[in-house]
Amino acid sequence: MKKTLLLVPAAVLLLAFVKPGNDITVKGSDTVLPLSQKEAEVFMKKTPAASITVVGGGSGVGITALIDGNTDICMSSRDLKMEEKLKLKDKNIVQKVVGVDALAIIVHPSNKVNQLTREQLEGIFTGSITNWKDVGGADLKIVVYSRESSSGTYEFMKEHVMAKKNYASTVLSMPATGAIVQSVEQTAGAIGYVGLAYMDKKVKALAVSFDGKTFVKPSIAAAKDKTYPVARPLYYIYAAASESKVKSFVDFILSAEGQKVVQDVGYVPVK
Repeated sequence: MKKTLLLVPAAVLLLAFVKPGNDITVKGSDTVLPLSQKEAEVFMKKTPAASITVVGGGSGVGITALIDGNTDICMSSRDLKMEEKLKLKDKNIVQKVVGVDALAIIVHPSNKVNQLTREQLEGIFTGSITNWKDVGGADLKIVVYSRESSSGTYEFMKEHVMAKKNYASTVLSMPATGAIVQSVEQTAGAIGYVGLAYMDKKVKALAVSFDGKTFVKPSIAAAKDKTYPVARPLYYIYAAASESKVKSFVDFILSAEGQKVVQDVGYVPVK
């Protein structure tokens, strides 16, 4: 039967109306969202009986849905926290890495700053650095955009770039990754972070250094050879009881064809 594509704010649903009971729900990370959308689209074309619904909202949203039994697969751009693992203990969780992302630090294209150290990024996102002139740029206020706290990218940024320090109270929280791209594009002094698949020519990605010497720009190649310091795995997480239901879709993503989709979308294949 004909498959339809429905767009809604903050989430995109891919729907195919077939026999009841064949539906697979995939929910969570906005970073993994464009990958899952494309994988579902290709898989459903190859598998007429498949019905896959993909919904974003953040890794935390997906993990909560998995805990509550409201999704078959959770998309996550971060590992599970200990308290989440405890809540999911009875479900015998299966965790698969489906791709790798190079988290891009983006600014407005007019910004003359081309690179930042981890310490400078920490200062910007925690609020101790508030003007671009303090990191070699123009005398311009820094406007910081971030994802909401339910986002796995928010958590990853805090843990791996900000040394687990808190975001400044002045940071502007965005409900979706696309909103960060749009906001940075429209604000001369802006800075934000997005998954590599969200990069476009309307914003500029900065080179990043964790040792203060070697600066590397985000790219598939730099994530693959591990020279880019802000790379992270992208997860599919599901209960063992759902294995038979989701196995064919997960196996497809991990196949050569599915991994080519990973690279086509803008992430790094794991196989």
